[in-house]
Amino acid sequence: MKLRLFTITIFVAMMITACGPSATPSEATPDVGAIRTSAASTVVSQFTLTAAAFTPTTSPIEDTSTPEATATETTQPVAQVTNAEGTTVALCDKYSWDLETVDVNVPDDTVMTPGQEFIKTWKIKNIGTCTWGEGYELIFSYGEEMEGVPQPLGAAIGPGQEVDVSVQFTAPDLAGSYTSLWTLQNAANIAFQGNDNKVLYVRIVVQ
Repeated sequence: MKLRLFTITIFVAMMITACGPSATPSEATPDVGAIRTSAASTVVSQFTLTAAAFTPTTSPIEDTSTPEATATETTQPVAQVTNAEGTTVALCDKYSWDLETVDVNVPDDTVMTPGQEFIKTWKIKNIGTCTWGEGYELIFSYGEEMEGVPQPLGAAIGPGQEVDVSVQFTAPDLAGSYTSLWTLQNAANIAFQGNDNKVLYVRIVVQ
């Protein structure tokens, strides 16, 4: 009986051994936390390198601007006379006027109807050293042009002579006050230097 029990015990032990997992060489269990930490570090390093590669570098730029911008005012050239040495000796083209007689007609703030045509005439004097002839004419300067058409000077005007110069206008359609400013220019398209650099003007009121 004891022999049979011993035999059964051995048999059961053998069966348990046969059915159990086979032995494998011992391997170190990987530390999952360490693996994740390492992977995260690698990703961060890659992002850091990428950011460094695409981060623009700045270099100091020399500031050449001046503290204050200075606007350059341009003016039209003035016709002049020069001697053989190239020295300016006199203004060739220049005009002036008498305040009492400059407005031959259409005094300031003359009332006009919308679309009314009129001719404004000024009396001016040649105080330069050149004779005004072909190619000399009135030109629009600024303000409201009012479809102004300058009239020919006519005969030549020598130094010291007076002349009436005129422009034909058309009053605007809208009510209001309008001012048109004009000056003279010579055949070379150079504007005159007027009396104290002023220009001729007409001012009307449309009602």
